[in-house]
Amino acid sequence: MMTALLFAVALVALSMAALVIFTAITAHRVEKALPPRGQFFEIAGARIHYLDNGSGPPIVILHGLGGQMGNFTYALLERLTPQFRVILIDRPGSGYSRRAPGATGRPTEQATLIAEFIRKLDLHRPLLVGHSLGGAIALGVALDHPQSIMGLALIAPLTHLPKQVPAPFRALDIKSDFLRWLVAWTVATPIGIRLGKAILDAIFSPEPAPVDFPIRGGGILGLRPQSFFNTSSDLRAASLDLPSMVNRYSSLQVPVRILYGTSDKVLSPKLNGEAMKAKSPMVSLELVSGGHMLPITSPDLTAKFITDAARSESAVSA
Repeated sequence: MMTALLFAVALVALSMAALVIFTAITAHRVEKALPPRGQFFEIAGARIHYLDNGSGPPIVILHGLGGQMGNFTYALLERLTPQFRVILIDRPGSGYSRRAPGATGRPTEQATLIAEFIRKLDLHRPLLVGHSLGGAIALGVALDHPQSIMGLALIAPLTHLPKQVPAPFRALDIKSDFLRWLVAWTVATPIGIRLGKAILDAIFSPEPAPVDFPIRGGGILGLRPQSFFNTSSDLRAASLDLPSMVNRYSSLQVPVRILYGTSDKVLSPKLNGEAMKAKSPMVSLELVSGGHMLPITSPDLTAKFITDAARSESAVSA
């Protein structure tokens, strides 16, 4: 009995070690295939990776849950840089950005760092664009640091907590930091490789996920253990701030434009778009055909939405 137990323990330990080694090797290969493409900025203990392209009025763009700047370099960036200076940010803990020690990933915490980033880069009241969870963080900037921006242009934003975690992200809903770390370093990477296409298709639905998104859009960066850990942390942290933020939407001081696909399968246009519009006269809503990943599936439409917002708010503030 004791021999069998020891054998079982040894087998589990060897299996765990093999998974950790596989995860580490995969992360190394991913980073070799897709190295950082921007520059780094140390701020408030965090190391922020960002890309600064183009010239003209400034636009800062924030990605959503589990994303990184590749979500926008895929098709959107080239449509904006002829007219604007566009700054794409890997949010803290995402892409190649590193969180400050003790950072939680709460939207208001990230919002404060983004506002400080805007100040440190000496950007004069840029238009702040946010996609999905990036929309919630952009709203945090508008609520707590309205003087730092001219307005918001939000694409499929998270504005209210859904009743349940969207299906593509339920595996990330892990409460314990230790369990989150354990999953990140053992089964998350092989499962991500095996189910990656199905997960992407669910996020992009009803449009198909582009076959080149894992490389061109940076999707494989999500296979690294730190990406899983921080994405799971972001998911859990959103619930800590959003309820109180909802109660403050009526106090918004800057214009907020929202673009939503009527067939979004990740976030509800009714809950996060129509309900948001009802909260404040500063909010306008445009509903279009499409799903959740409009910056990739409808880049021309998304670029026009952002361009119209930038021009309109610039005219108002002039």
